Amino acid sequence: MTKLKFDHIGLVVADMAEGREFLQNTFGLDRWTEIFEDPGIGVYVQFGRTEEGPCYELIAPLGEASPVSTALRRGINILNHVAYLTDDLDRDAAMLQEKGAVMAGPPKSAVAYGGARVQFWITSQRFMVELIEAPQHEHAYRMNG
Repeated sequence: MTKLKFDHIGLVVADMAEGREFLQNTFGLDRWTEIFEDPGIGVYVQFGRTEEGPCYELIAPLGEASPVSTALRRGINILNHVAYLTDDLDRDAAMLQEKGAVMAGPPKSAVAYGGARVQFWITSQRFMVELIEAPQHEHAYRMNG
């Protein structure tokens, strides 16, 4: 059986600063990465956490053609996905497909993961999973202030 490593929970936000402020003031997130602009995927992303975790990814649209613009307009899929690190995206994608998951799109290179491939899947339970082919990845956080 494949062992995937939990990485983050993805949240779609209209404004990165407002999303960050909400998570800081509500859940005490005090460590943040830089903001990554990813034109290949069409989003801005930033990762935040507390010392204990878990890691949250804020996802904001990079223009109207962004894949998350529809979620914001319609107010759906705001709690967007759970993400797992893998050492073999193709193997774990095949495992998800065997378990009834449907590919949401082809693998793409992700700026926030140093160009590693990422791919999204919709499970038969109707939630989205992101596979990230970067098994040893560690986010670089800075403390607030």
